[in-house]
Amino acid sequence: MSTAIKIENLGKRYLLSHQAPHLLREALTYRGKWLVHRLIHPFECRKTEPSSKASSKEEFWALRDLSFSVEEGERVGIIGHNGAGKSTLLKLLSRITEPTEGRIALRGRVASLLEVGTGFHPELTGRENIYLNAAILGMTRAEIRRNFDAIVDFAGVEKFLDTPVKRYSSGMYIRLAFAIAAHLNSEILIIDEVLAVGDMEFQKKCMGKMDEVSHKEGRTILFVSHNMGAISQLCNRIICLEKGHVVLDTQDVSEGIKQYMSTSQEEKAVTEWRNSGSLFDNPWFKPLRFGVYGEDGKKISGAVERRDKVWVEIEGITETPDPALGVGYALYAGDGRLVYQTYQTDQAGGPDELQKLSRRTCLRAPVPLNLLNLGEMKLELLVQLHNRQWIVSSGSTTPSVFLRVDGAVNASPYSLAKRPGPVVLDIPWSLKDVPEGGER
Repeated sequence: MSTAIKIENLGKRYLLSHQAPHLLREALTYRGKWLVHRLIHPFECRKTEPSSKASSKEEFWALRDLSFSVEEGERVGIIGHNGAGKSTLLKLLSRITEPTEGRIALRGRVASLLEVGTGFHPELTGRENIYLNAAILGMTRAEIRRNFDAIVDFAGVEKFLDTPVKRYSSGMYIRLAFAIAAHLNSEILIIDEVLAVGDMEFQKKCMGKMDEVSHKEGRTILFVSHNMGAISQLCNRIICLEKGHVVLDTQDVSEGIKQYMSTSQEEKAVTEWRNSGSLFDNPWFKPLRFGVYGEDGKKISGAVERRDKVWVEIEGITETPDPALGVGYALYAGDGRLVYQTYQTDQAGGPDELQKLSRRTCLRAPVPLNLLNLGEMKLELLVQLHNRQWIVSSGSTTPSVFLRVDGAVNASPYSLAKRPGPVVLDIPWSLKDVPEGGER
């Protein structure tokens, strides 16, 4: 097996400019003082206004001394916390930007999907953008024609093929972009977190396609995601970055995910998220607060037990009510596996009242702790217009809170330790009489 990607002492440096901010009051005061000084000292050789506050530059290394290699056919998950250098690495591998130092050797053609709509022209139709984007990725006209029907079918945009893509939803954008990249006859496929934009059905379709091109066609895949369930399903190796360095590189994906999930205890102490201002601006539902709270309404400040009552609260503003609005959350186990998703439309026997959200609303739902295993839980906020578009989707910018379940599984002296799996069910066992000396 030959090497598809070889990285040696790779580094990427950015220069950050720092200019002290000027308030209008400060600017007027400074200008006034300068004019007064000119009147008092008219013959002083000061032809230009002196600089009030000097700017400065700071070096920032997004990546430094990075070295590893990837063999042909490997499916490598690149993981790490926000700011670890994952996206910078992919941009370097995709030749979007040049490294400051070090060397990258690639064997074969590269197809990358890093941002929604990259290579699309908003005024062109879906049909025209297939030809444009595929050509940018390196497809010949003959290859495009040969794969055209498969691309359209995979993306599910046949009805809108002759519509300008500026009218597409973000989900349609990403479906079409992924379909083109997946059908390119490339040896290396690089995919960032953008798959989180699609709905669950399309995400499963993408995972299946990546698995197919890796196993059957032998393509090398680099996959960046915060979804540990997707990483464990697709990848046979993970590389964890932290502050631009490799801190973990293992083919034991399950153990590697556990090590990664056990880090950053400060982050895992977060049990409430509040919108800092303009995040997730939209007319349907702008989230303001998301967290886990006790029966007394106060946010959780420590570990809870399976018998405790814990609630999720999601507060937000709706300016334009829409019956397709879904507000909810996803709960993940400590190893990154998705345990369940739930939305306000899930309740049986009358979701209409909750669907018609208006103005400022606070949704509240119990966390079924009696069904969950012990350990760390991660909850991610989800907001979408069903089958139309995501407003807040799973990914690196998703508001997240954490919950730790401690104590015993139940009252039995044999159930003090954590059991395998993300859930523990309180199954009602009973005894049944068996007749003596014979079958039932």
